[in-house]
Amino acid sequence: MIFLMTVMLSNLRKEENDMLLDAAKKYYDKSYDLNCAETILYAANETYGLNLDKKALKTMAAFGGGMAIEETCGALTGALAVLGILFVKDKAHESDRIKELAQDFFEKFRSKLSSDNCKKLKELYRNDEERCSHIVFAAAEILNEMIEEQGCTNQ
Repeated sequence: MIFLMTVMLSNLRKEENDMLLDAAKKYYDKSYDLNCAETILYAANETYGLNLDKKALKTMAAFGGGMAIEETCGALTGALAVLGILFVKDKAHESDRIKELAQDFFEKFRSKLSSDNCKKLKELYRNDEERCSHIVFAAAEILNEMIEEQGCTNQ
């Protein structure tokens, strides 16, 4: 009986873990035509109930494609925006928490994908059929893991 309950709880946790990834897959579909940064914010907005309006969602438009100059990955910057929304009360300077979370995200992202540079990531992972899906989905997985570690799965 205890084993069965453990398996059921484990399956429930897996379903929760997959929610952000599933939303990222939904929004990165060509029918939505969102860039990598927008995809992460839209997916988090839906998954975590951020209640962002269209104007707030548009803030990530210029961050796709490594800020349009193939520098810092847009999926990464989108994830950092989500961390700010979830873990900053009023201003970033009120504590070191957001700085630590951002550093942790960068480390995990680089460890998983070997770079945070859009151009390098595209050379490694992008193709015409799937675009940057591997990168976007990896960012979603890291973000969800970090949010769960912080004990914040819904605002």
